[in-house]
Amino acid sequence: MSCNRIYQILFISLSVSFINQSCVHNNERVNTELLNTANDSVNSWINAAKNSSYSKITRKQFLKKSYQSIKSSKIDTSQVSNLSVIAYQSLKLGDTLLFKKQNKEALSIAKKFNDSFALGDVHWNYASYYNKKQVYDSAFYHFNLAHTYFDKSGHLYESAKTQYGMAFTKGRFKDYSGSEVLTFKAINKFETLENYKSLASCYDHLGQLQNDIYEYDRALLYYNKAIEYSNKVAGNHYLKEAILNNIGIALLRKKEYAKAASYFSKVLENENIKSQNISHYARVLSNKAYGNLLMRDTIDIAQYLKEALHIRDSLNDKGGIIISKIHLAHYYVYKQDTAAAISLVKEANSLAEKIKNSRDYLETLSLLAQLDIKNAVEHLKKHIQFSDSLQTVERKIQNKFMRISYETDEYIEETERLSQKIIWVLLTSFGLILTLGLLYFIKIQNAKTEKLLLENEQQKANEQVYLITLKQQEELEKEKIGERNRIAEELHDGILSKLFGTRVGLGFLDFECDENIRKQHQLFLEELQIIEKEIREVSHQLSNNIDSSQIGFSKIIYNLIESKCKIGNFKYELDFDEHINWQKINEVIKVNLYRIIQEALLNIIKYASAKNLTVSFKYNNRNLVIIIKDDGLGFDAKQKKKGIGIKNMKSRVKKINGVFYLHSKLNEGTTIKIQVPI
Repeated sequence: MSCNRIYQILFISLSVSFINQSCVHNNERVNTELLNTANDSVNSWINAAKNSSYSKITRKQFLKKSYQSIKSSKIDTSQVSNLSVIAYQSLKLGDTLLFKKQNKEALSIAKKFNDSFALGDVHWNYASYYNKKQVYDSAFYHFNLAHTYFDKSGHLYESAKTQYGMAFTKGRFKDYSGSEVLTFKAINKFETLENYKSLASCYDHLGQLQNDIYEYDRALLYYNKAIEYSNKVAGNHYLKEAILNNIGIALLRKKEYAKAASYFSKVLENENIKSQNISHYARVLSNKAYGNLLMRDTIDIAQYLKEALHIRDSLNDKGGIIISKIHLAHYYVYKQDTAAAISLVKEANSLAEKIKNSRDYLETLSLLAQLDIKNAVEHLKKHIQFSDSLQTVERKIQNKFMRISYETDEYIEETERLSQKIIWVLLTSFGLILTLGLLYFIKIQNAKTEKLLLENEQQKANEQVYLITLKQQEELEKEKIGERNRIAEELHDGILSKLFGTRVGLGFLDFECDENIRKQHQLFLEELQIIEKEIREVSHQLSNNIDSSQIGFSKIIYNLIESKCKIGNFKYELDFDEHINWQKINEVIKVNLYRIIQEALLNIIKYASAKNLTVSFKYNNRNLVIIIKDDGLGFDAKQKKKGIGIKNMKSRVKKINGVFYLHSKLNEGTTIKIQVPI
C-alpha cells in the first residue's frame, strides 16, 4: 500500500469519536483574559468580537479594528497577548488565512520579547487550529510546546488545559495509557485550582478511554466522578447531560439495557433540550430507541429513530446520520427486512468513507459482511485491509508522539544536568561571591551615606536660597510701599498745594472783560478744583498703606498660586486671616510652608485635573492652619501607595512640629490640612 493511501487512511481515522457521536470533549481552546491594558478600545472591540449576538461580518469588523489599532501603536507584551486573542477569534470565525497571518506575527513578536506566556498562548492557538483540522500529530506538537512554556512561566490553568489537549490527542490514536497518564496530571492541577468544569471533562475523557478498551465498570466509575464535579458547575446542563448519555452507552455495552434506558430518559426529561440543543436531543433519542430495541421493546422505536434521522439530516450532521442509519438498520434486521437494512448500511458505509470516519466505516463493513451474504467475503476483505492499514498509521503516529515527548524530556534532562553543574560552580565560588558581595554592600552603604549627607546639605542650601528669596521679596514690597508713600506725599504736599495756591491766586484776579470771558474764567477755576480733588483721592489711595510687615509672604504665595493656576488651567481662591502677623512667624516655617504649597500645586497640575482650588490661612488657638482643597479626580487614600511628593510634604510638616492631614476619595477631590504651632 502506498504512503499516500496510508495518509488518506490517517485522515479517515482522525474523525473517530469515542462513543456513538455522544462524547463531550471540552478541548476547545479558551484564551486567558488579561487584567486591564492601556488600550481600552482594543479590549472593548475584542470583547465585542466574542459576542455571538453580533453577525459574523460585524464581529470580523471589530477584530479588524482592534488589529489595526495594535499595529499602529507601539507593540509591548500586552499587545502580543491581544494579537494572540485576535488570531484565535479569527480562527473561531472561520478565517483561517487571517488566523495564520496574525498568529505568525504574534509568534515572531513573542520570540522577540522572550515572553513565555505569550509563546505558550500562540502555540495553543496553533494546536487549536490543527485539532480542528484533525491533523493530530501537529496538534500534539503545539500542545506539547504550549504546555512547556506555560509550565515554565508558572501558569497552572493553561498548563493543565494544554496537558489535557495532549491527552485527548493521544486518545484519538488509541494510546490509552499515555492519554490516561496525561489526564491524571491535568486532574492534579485542576484540583489545585478547584476548576470543577475541567475536572468533569477530564473524568469524562477517562471514562471514554475505559469504554474503548471494554473496561465498562471502570468507565462507569469515572463517569460518576464526572457527574459529581458537573453538579458543582452552575448553569451547565449540557455537560451533565452529555455525561449521562455516555453512562447510558457504557451500560448498553454492558448489556444492562434497562439501566441504560433510565439514563437516556433522565436527559430527555429536560423539556427544553429540543429547543436548546436539538442535535443533542437527536443523539439521545436515537440512543434510547436503540436501547429499547435491544430490550425488544419496539413500541414507537421506528418513529423515534426516523425522527432522530430527520433532525440530523436537516442539520447536515453527517456523523449523526451514519449512526441513525446504523440504528435503523438494526431495527429492520429485527423486523426481518434484510433488504432495507442492507440499503441503509450501504448508505452509511458510503457516507462514512466520504467523510473519512474510520470507526463507522469499519462497523458498516462488519454489518454488511453479516447481512449481505453474497458479498460477505469482499466486505470482510475490505474490513481486514482497512483495519490493518489503520493500525499501522496509528502506530506511526504513536511513535511520533513518543518522539516529540522524548525530545522534550531530553531537553528537560539536559537543562537539569546543566542546573546541577551550575549549582556545583555556585557552591565552589560562594565564599568569594559572599566576600565580594559584603565589600560591595559596604561600598554602596558608604556611597548612600555620602549621598544622603550631600542631599541634606543641598536641602539646607535650598532652604537658605528660598529664605533669601523671601527676604528679598519682602524688602522689594517695602520699597514699593515706601515709594508709593513718597509719591502720595509729593502729590498732596507739593503739587496739590501749588495747584491750590494757583487757583486761589487766579480767583482774586480782577480784570475788565465781557460776561462770556468771566464765565469761562470761572469754569477754569472750577475745573482746577476738580483736578485738586482727584489728586487728593489718588494721594489718599496711594497712602492707604498695606502693612509692609504683612504683605511680603502673602504676596509671594499669591504669585506662586497665580503662576501655577495658569499652567494647570484652574481657578483659585486665596484667603489670608488678617490676624496672622507674618513678621513674627519664623522664616524657616515660611520656607517650608512655601515648599509644601508648591509641591501640592504640582501634584494638582500633574494628577488631579481640577477645575477649582481653594487655599486658606487661618489663625486658631496659637496655631497656623493651612487648608489646600481641590475638586479634581482624587484617589483612594487607603489603597494607593503614597508618592514621594506627599512624603516630602509630611517630612517638612514634621520638621516645623506641625500635623499633616490628607483626605481624598475617587471623583471627590483632595483636601490637605496642615496645622503648625506659632
